[in-house]
Amino acid sequence: MFGVLASIYGRFIEKRNRRFDDGTTPITSLSARTISIGNLTTGGTGKTPLVIKCAEILAGRGKRVCILTRGYGRKTKTRVLVSDGRQVLADPVAAGDEPVEMAKHLGQKAVIVADADRVSAAAWAKEQFGINVFLLDDAFQHRQAARDVNILCIDATDPFGGGKLLPAGRLREPLEAISRADAVVITRADAADLKNIKSEITRIAPSVPIFEARTKIARLTPLNSIDPASASIAHTKGFAFCGIGNPKNFFGLLRRENYDLAGEMPFRDHHKYSPSDLKKLEKAAEKAGASYFLTTAKDAVKLTGLPFNRPVFIVEIEFSIDREAEFKALL
Repeated sequence: MFGVLASIYGRFIEKRNRRFDDGTTPITSLSARTISIGNLTTGGTGKTPLVIKCAEILAGRGKRVCILTRGYGRKTKTRVLVSDGRQVLADPVAAGDEPVEMAKHLGQKAVIVADADRVSAAAWAKEQFGINVFLLDDAFQHRQAARDVNILCIDATDPFGGGKLLPAGRLREPLEAISRADAVVITRADAADLKNIKSEITRIAPSVPIFEARTKIARLTPLNSIDPASASIAHTKGFAFCGIGNPKNFFGLLRRENYDLAGEMPFRDHHKYSPSDLKKLEKAAEKAGASYFLTTAKDAVKLTGLPFNRPVFIVEIEFSIDREAEFKALL
């Protein structure tokens, strides 16, 4: 059944792409430099840290940056100003968890707007804030908006989505779509052998530059008020939880960096935490003998105010790209 549905979906995608390629469906300029960052597969590819990295690079050049995002998982359908470049103006319910995460991380470095119609949102943001660079978040398939640079993220731990289109696999488009990319960034490059991944990319797009990105834990930030006596995690066990696209990567990162985990609990991507989830987590941590919790920055924006009985630490990551000067030149 899934194979039949994937075949139907594939024909739809082929027809859709052909309409963009031959000009039947218009592609609209945003009247400012535009950089798209997206992926071929569903689930987490480590794209959000790359969007943040690009925004920081551009803001460092004095650019007025706006991130345009759909805001997946949000309850509202109207345009939401997540950040005006001065402060965070929306919560995860209204804007989605990833836009709020980006807004908290970037502070005054970027305006962030959640809107499914990115062409319309761009015109509005340019008029309101004098934007001169747009970053399109998760927009590899959002071809209605023209872009100067098309960056494709490929997760080293799940590079090609099982090699099959949705719903049989996790591919949003056939692999041949790699040829539309101006650059490919292989995320989590330290978690897998890249030889075959690079070979497949080069087979499809021989001239596309390929960059390797790695993440490591930069620090732990307390989410809740912590008694100074319990602030140290030395010689104690933690309990990790998250609601992201690829939870195994988060848990694996913690273990690779030698965090002593008593247990772990994954939730669905974009999960909204409830008091019953809190009870389940506390019960599991108690049973496992864990003294504290570890979670992601994406999850942290949805946990404020929940009365945890244990310290909760946000795992802040550091994102680095090889040949960074060459990558920066693309932007």
